[in-house]
Formats: sequence, structure tokens, C-alpha cells
Amino acid sequence: MYSAVCEKRQEARTAELQAEADRLQQQLGRNVDAEKIVKEHIKLLHEYNEAKDAAQVLIGRLAGLREMTVREVHESLGLLDIE
Repeated sequence: MYSAVCEKRQEARTAELQAEADRLQQQLGRNVDAEKIVKEHIKLLHEYNEAKDAAQVLIGRLAGLREMTVREVHESLGLLDIE
């Protein structure tokens, strides 16, 4: 009896997950490759991080030239939330 209940719950959960996957695929589009989108996002994140790192190097050099802390330069540039 217990295994029959577990099996029915498992089947119901499988059906729920399949319905959700179908809904998400429809939302994404039938001929859209989700893996390709993820790879593109990862590439863009790498580019963003490289640009951010370069900006931080420049801010560090500016801080040295102005004899300020990096935090003070961030504040002077309105970049308070950047760490």
C-alpha cells in the first residue's frame, strides 16, 4: 500500500515537473537553444568582470595619485556600492 502511494506521488511530481518544463520551453520559444543563451550570458559576465577589474585598477591608481583611499575615490565618483 505504501509503495503504491509513493509511486503515485512520484508520478504526480514527474507530471508537475514536465508541465513546468513544457511551460518554460514555450515561454523561451520552441526553436531557441537554452544552452546557447546560457553560454552567451557567461561570456558577457566574463567581459563585464574584466571591465570591472580594469576600472578597479584605474581607481586604485587614481587613489594613489590623489593620495586618497580607494574608498574615498569611490565616494567621490558616486560609486558607494562597489566593493
